Amino acid sequence: MLHDDLKKLNKYPFHMPGHKRNSDLSIVGSEIDITEIKGFDNLHSPKGSIFEIEQKLSALYHSEQSFMLVNGSTVGLLASVFAVTEQKDKIIISRNCHKSVYNACFLRELDVVYIEPEFNEECGFYTEIKQGEIDRAVINNPDAKAIVITSPTYEGYLSNVSSEIPVIIDGAHGAHFGFGAFPEYPKGDIVVSSLHKTLPSLTQTAVLNIYNSTLIEKVKMYVDIFQTTSPSYVLMNSVSKCSVFLENSKYAFESYYDLLDDFYQMKLNHLKFMKTDDKGKIIVSTAECNINGSQLADILRDEYFIECEMESINYIVLMTSVADTKEAFSILKKALSEIDNKLKKSKINVIEKPVLPKKICNSFEINKTEKVLFEYAKGRISAEYIYAYPPDIPILVPGEEITDKVISNLKKMIDNKINVISDSNLLYILTKAD
Repeated sequence: MLHDDLKKLNKYPFHMPGHKRNSDLSIVGSEIDITEIKGFDNLHSPKGSIFEIEQKLSALYHSEQSFMLVNGSTVGLLASVFAVTEQKDKIIISRNCHKSVYNACFLRELDVVYIEPEFNEECGFYTEIKQGEIDRAVINNPDAKAIVITSPTYEGYLSNVSSEIPVIIDGAHGAHFGFGAFPEYPKGDIVVSSLHKTLPSLTQTAVLNIYNSTLIEKVKMYVDIFQTTSPSYVLMNSVSKCSVFLENSKYAFESYYDLLDDFYQMKLNHLKFMKTDDKGKIIVSTAECNINGSQLADILRDEYFIECEMESINYIVLMTSVADTKEAFSILKKALSEIDNKLKKSKINVIEKPVLPKKICNSFEINKTEKVLFEYAKGRISAEYIYAYPPDIPILVPGEEITDKVISNLKKMIDNKINVISDSNLLYILTKAD
């Protein structure tokens, strides 16, 4: 395996990278940071130890073929959308897709049709997509070439759907599915998962799993186009180790699941756990108590030195993985219990399902733009994306009408200290020029 081969570096590097593995520079990871020298394979044409990793990933995820990614799930989603469409085709995507899907549609100049998942109004997040929503969209858009959905969602909801046209699944948060007692791995023609999000692997590492063999050649072509030609051996080393770990992970996942079972036995009087399909995502609702999600995150951060994954108006997400320890769960349990005991009940702060802004045109059809002050943007057509980060799901998409509702929702998020980002940082909004 690659991680074993990298222990045998014994030649002086008169090649890239420029740090030359010089230990005096104290660059973490540089001791195995090489380029495609002889004997260490090539990610774009793997035949040796990198090929072995991809074969192992394919066996673990039961795919027709798997590609290792070092530019995150983003590069896998870009390649997948390009592989199943031609320029200016129509595509159906779930409104809660990640920004990388929207970027792929922009680059491909696709005519986008949205489908909407169910919505949880207590916390204010999308949940699963029903099969009926998929079927209606396909019937109403017979010329659509593919469907893209997010499953599991950021919060852990699975959508078990199928279609006669290719289904691409952004399973970025589901790399651990299919292991231990977790749900089965998502089913689709192509499923892209971030190894680094929920498994022991370094940030940016991901896997693209193909289950429709007719798509392999095109996907490979676009992966090679979008993925860096200088892949990090430090990152690939972690995938190598991760794949070996997964082959021998039965006991580790059993222990992990037991820790989760024990954790959820704790009693809360004001805070509340929201159970999803992914037990590893600890969703803590603040909807029925006298603080919001941002305030809860601040208390955990400032008083208990616990950093949560994300915070929203009515909830926080605490991500766990098979690498978490019993001590870590105990610390979190103690923190939540102490915080909960100091809180008071309050009326449920319901968050209505957002009304999708009217789509006036596709994002790629906007040629001229102008800046408009945020408070005067009503009735204009957005020329930029506005996201809550994380999880990078657009609140507003280029080509959509800016309404009073959109503006009030954005103000509410900002007032609750949610991290809303845009190209303009909301000092103004970039809009379509007349």
